[in-house]
Amino acid sequence: MTGTGDAGQAVVERRFGPWEARDVDREVLLTDGLGGFSLGSLAGVPTRCYGALNASRRPPVDRFAHLVAPLEELSAAGGGGVALHALEVAPDAFEGRGLELLAGVTLRDLLPEREQLWRGVRVTRRAFMPPGSGTVVYLYDIEAREAVTLTLGGFFVDRDMHDLHRGVPDLSVQVQGRRAAVTGGRGTRVRVVAPDAAVQPLEAAPFPQRVYYRYDRARGEPDTETVLGARLWQVQVPAGGARVALVVSAGLEGPDVLDPWAAYAQEAARRRALVEGAWAASGVRDEVVATLAVAADAYLVQRAQPPGRSVIAGYPWFADWGRDAMISLTGLTLLTGRAADARSLLGTFLQALRRGLTPNNFHEDGGGAGYNTVDGALWLVVALERYVALTGDLGFAREALPQVRELLRWHLDGTDHGIRADREDGLLWSGEAGVQLTWMDVKIHDWVVTPRSGKPVEIQALWLGALAAEERLSEGLGQVPACSAALARARGQFGKLWRGEQFADFLTEAGGADLSVRPNVALALALPDTPVSGVQLDLTLRLIESQLLTPVGLHTLSPLDARYLGNYGGVRVQRDAAYHQGTVWAWPLASYVDLLLRGGEVARARAALSGLTGHLWEAGVGHVSEVFSGDSLRPGGCPFQAWSVAEFLRAHVLVTQAESRAGAAGPGPA
Repeated sequence: MTGTGDAGQAVVERRFGPWEARDVDREVLLTDGLGGFSLGSLAGVPTRCYGALNASRRPPVDRFAHLVAPLEELSAAGGGGVALHALEVAPDAFEGRGLELLAGVTLRDLLPEREQLWRGVRVTRRAFMPPGSGTVVYLYDIEAREAVTLTLGGFFVDRDMHDLHRGVPDLSVQVQGRRAAVTGGRGTRVRVVAPDAAVQPLEAAPFPQRVYYRYDRARGEPDTETVLGARLWQVQVPAGGARVALVVSAGLEGPDVLDPWAAYAQEAARRRALVEGAWAASGVRDEVVATLAVAADAYLVQRAQPPGRSVIAGYPWFADWGRDAMISLTGLTLLTGRAADARSLLGTFLQALRRGLTPNNFHEDGGGAGYNTVDGALWLVVALERYVALTGDLGFAREALPQVRELLRWHLDGTDHGIRADREDGLLWSGEAGVQLTWMDVKIHDWVVTPRSGKPVEIQALWLGALAAEERLSEGLGQVPACSAALARARGQFGKLWRGEQFADFLTEAGGADLSVRPNVALALALPDTPVSGVQLDLTLRLIESQLLTPVGLHTLSPLDARYLGNYGGVRVQRDAAYHQGTVWAWPLASYVDLLLRGGEVARARAALSGLTGHLWEAGVGHVSEVFSGDSLRPGGCPFQAWSVAEFLRAHVLVTQAESRAGAAGPGPA
């Protein structure tokens, strides 16, 4: 539900009861805007090797895990105690009683508040990451009739976030007063703040603790590690209760969290402002926009080199990707009232252009970027025009236009990976043996699973869109377009992709056509510069609906195709083999909605989004998953995916606006 905060601003509140909150398949994400993040179940149970604190050393990449979970124990003066945390040590076997004691979890603007009850003592824990901090903060509110003791510490790892400790971590722990340090790796700092209670430092006595990660097991990855547990302080909570804060930091340069409660209030206010900004920018004031506006913030990060804004493609394992960033730009920034971030984001990737190509992805180790993408640069031009059209920022258009023209010139003359305009028909050819170039980009060793060398349908649409954008941007600035002839030529040849009663997925070098039924045709026809007749649009919609459409997205390959793989799961080679061979993706659903709205089918467009609306609270709470298994529709891949969130938001806003227009027009004549 959506309510108002203390200052009268919007607040999205979602309450999970005791049973729902114990479902460790529901995960919550916190981020710091630098690529750092905290990940775990609603109840705080770690489910992946990516734990409660991952911090970036070269924002937003080069990330290391420092903390798997806080250690939390409660004891009564009369005897007896209980562990408030819960660590899965084997499938469905837990150390600690954290799940049993759950009274519920509440999300306020996607900030989690966990409530536990033991012998009449109520412990409420809020968690957040202050922006730009590399720090996770836990705020405890303890209500008790009698004095109790809260023991705090942590389960530490201090390793690359993708790795696991095979043995006991070689770390040492020192406690001095209300501060502690975990050394031996990159370094972790811990601090306790208790203004209403006495704090007793404990002698460091680290112990090994087994932890099992169920999601890593499901992905066929190493799933068990030994972490280092340490009790650091005992907090003497007086009768009536007290508030306590545990601050865990990666020790990077950044602001220190001097007052954890003030920092929480600032973060809560910032999130409420995100909602108000999105409501104002989109003109849609509802819970879906509010939720997705806060979710969108998680993916926008500050990049150190090249400097500027960027987009983490998905949590927990992706870095920032160019294609994902440009596809996501409209939803993440323009519809959320973040035009300055949009401009900076475009600037980041314009700076990084090489021979007309934008980075496919920046490497996680901070050591460079890969440029194996044909669509990334074209999406960049499309996104740039959308930004200029919405903001009227002609100054930025004037700065960027020479780079746009150079980018297109490289494509016309030929650039890396065989990307070039065909001299005969002006369409864009791309392909290089052993290299994956479109968004269907899985490669297993030397096997490119979905080779699409030739002239893919969505690439031709993007090519037309980029050429047309150059023409319109030039005319808007009073300049002579540089690519009008190329645009006219390619536009006139797009019809070559129509074969019988469907568009080809791609044309081959020999002039043949691959007629696989995939969602790429929806991506192509949704772009405004793609020439398509009413008959072609109608037949395409019927094909999508009969073979690709699901409640949460579009199949990447028709289930009627002999190559269809309906299960996304298992070890990496199994997952990657199915990734684009039938697995359902959420983000192309927005293009299908575009096509429905073009034909005035507003009710059908709303129905198409109903599954994702419910999915918001199924996996990565408040977010949209990367993919879904083709047959079962079980969420898979990243539970938090940028373009899934962004495109769902874009589609929801478009449908709501169409509904509003239809309502304003009133009923037609009887």
